[in-house]
Amino acid sequence: MIDLASATWPAGPRIDRDERTVRLGDLAVAPENLRYGEAPDDDLPTLAATIRAAGVLQRLTVRPGRGRKEKAWMALDGRRRLLALGHLLDAGDIDADHPVDVVVETDPGRQAAAVLLTNTAVPVHIADVIAAIGRMMKSRLTVPAIARALGYEPLEIKRLAALAALPSVALVALKSGRINLKQARLLARLAEPAEQAEIAQAALDGHGFRDWQILERLDEGRVTGRDRRCALVDPAAYGAAGGRTEVDLFGELAPVLLDPGVLTDLWTRRVHRIAAAFETRGLEVHVTADPEPDLPDDLEAVGYVYGNDLTAEEMARYRAQRDRLNERAEAVEVALADPDRPDAADRAIIDMVHARLEADQTGCGGRAVTTLLMWPSARTGIEVRCYAPRASDIEPAGDGDETRDAGAASTAAAYAPPEVETPEPQTEGVNHALHAVRTDVATRGLIRALADDPGAALTALIARLFNVLVRRAQVARSEAAVTVLATAFNPADGRVIEALDGDVRRRLDQRRLQWEASGETVMGWIHRLAHGEKMALLAELTAISLDVREARTSLIRRSARAEAAELAALCGADITLHWTPDAPFLQAHAKPLLIGMLEAMGVCDDRAATLKKTELVDWVAAEAAARTWAPAGLSWTVRDSEAAGTAPEGERVGEAVRGQGPESGLDEGTGAFVVTPAGEAALAAAFA
Repeated sequence: MIDLASATWPAGPRIDRDERTVRLGDLAVAPENLRYGEAPDDDLPTLAATIRAAGVLQRLTVRPGRGRKEKAWMALDGRRRLLALGHLLDAGDIDADHPVDVVVETDPGRQAAAVLLTNTAVPVHIADVIAAIGRMMKSRLTVPAIARALGYEPLEIKRLAALAALPSVALVALKSGRINLKQARLLARLAEPAEQAEIAQAALDGHGFRDWQILERLDEGRVTGRDRRCALVDPAAYGAAGGRTEVDLFGELAPVLLDPGVLTDLWTRRVHRIAAAFETRGLEVHVTADPEPDLPDDLEAVGYVYGNDLTAEEMARYRAQRDRLNERAEAVEVALADPDRPDAADRAIIDMVHARLEADQTGCGGRAVTTLLMWPSARTGIEVRCYAPRASDIEPAGDGDETRDAGAASTAAAYAPPEVETPEPQTEGVNHALHAVRTDVATRGLIRALADDPGAALTALIARLFNVLVRRAQVARSEAAVTVLATAFNPADGRVIEALDGDVRRRLDQRRLQWEASGETVMGWIHRLAHGEKMALLAELTAISLDVREARTSLIRRSARAEAAELAALCGADITLHWTPDAPFLQAHAKPLLIGMLEAMGVCDDRAATLKKTELVDWVAAEAAARTWAPAGLSWTVRDSEAAGTAPEGERVGEAVRGQGPESGLDEGTGAFVVTPAGEAALAAAFA
């Protein structure tokens, strides 16, 4: 079906036609008409009513009658229109002398075309259709009745009816080509008829039509679905909160939100939940969807870095932090695209703000940020600006008579704690997905070890609290192993490993049931626990908050790794006490890495390269379980081989097995390997 309100109306080639006006009584349906002899349809009275109100918009196509049995003019096209006129004739609304506009075709080819194509006349201009719809509406015909008579959707008739309410000068300008249909729709959106007529008359006089002025006028004081606050407030939440929406009749402009107060309230409440993660660290956070608040004069915005303000090392670190900020902003965009997971989006936004804090503090020479300002952003939900005390207000260290550069003083005043020796991440030949799997499992192993050592957990917890509340170190989640902000380790794309973090989760579930059975408040119940029980619960809660997972090889969290190395040493972490590599873990590794694991375990068998991936995974899992072995990459302690500068055996891929997969083109079954009894038994089990 043609969309009348948005169709283009070309002028087309000009054809000379024999246009006449004849008597209704001299007309009949030609027998060659494709629907000759069909009974009138049920909607014919409605069509008759529209013709009575607006007249026949399109001429009938006729030929001269032949012989005595035919009338003077026989209709080739326009059977329903002629039947509708006959209906009016029978009702006494018109008589046989009623004038009917026709096009006479005498050429046989054109007569045939009129029958087959059903329309050989010049198309009716859309302005005429709009005017006719207006006449129908004035005669009290309803939109459904007009739509049924003309064969169009009711929405299209509503759109044409809105255009029909335009001043007549606007329709004249439309028909003369001074304005187009899109511009006519813009005029229809204006509320004042006098303003509509003024703009249309100016266009008709040749002064042009300024679309942008009308669009600006329409946008004044309106809040649409493109508002920046809508990045955090989806339409469903807005509607559920009682917000009303007005949809553009013509479907061209964004929906208008009639309750911007509801939108602001929803956006503000969500951002306040995000801001709470930073307020607990002693930061002052201002959330505003309106103009920026007046902040104290002793604060200045940080974030812009001049080239000569930082040393080469600081500039390199700042650039790396800015790259990390951009990556996390992209992650926020991805998370916001899924409105069904708002918690994941909020976590991504918090990570982005942490990255902003790190970068801005580095860029301002190490001065501590004390205040954050958050306002709406269409891209990431919120924009953040960091504020720190003015450099001139920071008193330099040393004697009162000594004057030094303020930036140098603030940098010198910052205390740099000693660094702990940390194992280097093994990223050679490892993609992002595998790196994430490895650090995920390693984190779960450390969770289990820390949960079994309340003393180490207590140390970790107190150290974190000291950093946050006493030092007020601006340490982001990504730079700390222990996250005391009540965030349990549970990545969306990870899995619970029953022997590791799964055991800790079961313990906490049992404690929750014990608390529920006590009938006491949480604080009262914990206060009455024995000291040993309190320490065990503290260890479990602290352990489940660990997060040393790294999603990409380019996002190495060195500070978090340093903390993890210290914790592993304190609690004697050894993942093999509870778990050895299983099939889900091994499935993420490529075949050369799996064969390297076998070699590290002392299993050298040339048949390994010929196995399918699933068979090789089962074999490696069986060998690891038999030897209580795990890859060195799952340990957080520095081994002697690493301290000596050599790669761990568990991660080296044997040169003899490189490239021996089925795709390498080498002969299968070749190689000088020793088949051990243990390897033979494991291989037989894998093939069984």
